[in-house]
Amino acid sequence: MLNGKAHKFGDSISTDHIIPGRYAHLRSNLPELAKHVLEDADPNFVKKVKPGDFVVGGNNFGLGSSREHAPLVMKMAGVSAVLAKSAARIFFRNAINLGLPVLICDTDKIKNGDELEIDLTAGTVKDKTNGQTLTFGKIPGVMLKILNEGGLIAYVKKHGDIKV
Repeated sequence: MLNGKAHKFGDSISTDHIIPGRYAHLRSNLPELAKHVLEDADPNFVKKVKPGDFVVGGNNFGLGSSREHAPLVMKMAGVSAVLAKSAARIFFRNAINLGLPVLICDTDKIKNGDELEIDLTAGTVKDKTNGQTLTFGKIPGVMLKILNEGGLIAYVKKHGDIKV
C-alpha cells in the first residue's frame, strides 16, 4: 500500500514543468535538481511534498521531450506515484523503468490535499478524505516486479533478466 497526500495539477504538465530547462546543467547533480521539481507549475511544491505523497494530474501528463530525469527527480523529491487521466508514453515508460508508478484513472474527484491510499496489486485508489474509491487498469505482473524492485536497473541487478 502507498499512502500520502495528493498534490493536484491540471492538464498538459510537461517534462519542462517537471524539470525546467534552465536547470539542465544540474543533470549531474540530481539531489540539487530535485529541489526544483515542478516549480514552474507550483513554486512551493518541493516545500510541501512529503515522502510518499502523490502528484495528481489531468490529461497528457509528462508530454514533451524524453528527459528520463523527470520521473527520477520526482521520486527523489518524495513522490511515490503519479495519477493522471492520461500520460505521455515516453514519460510513462521512463517512470516505470525508474520505479515510479504512473496510474491512469479519472482524477477529477481527487482534490488537492486529499489523503490517498493506493493498492498497486488491486488497482485501487481510496480517497480517505472523501471516501470514494477509484480504479486504474491492472498493472502487468512484469511491471509490478520492476516497480517492487525500485526500477528496471535494480531489477536486472538482482534477478539478471526479466522473466515474462
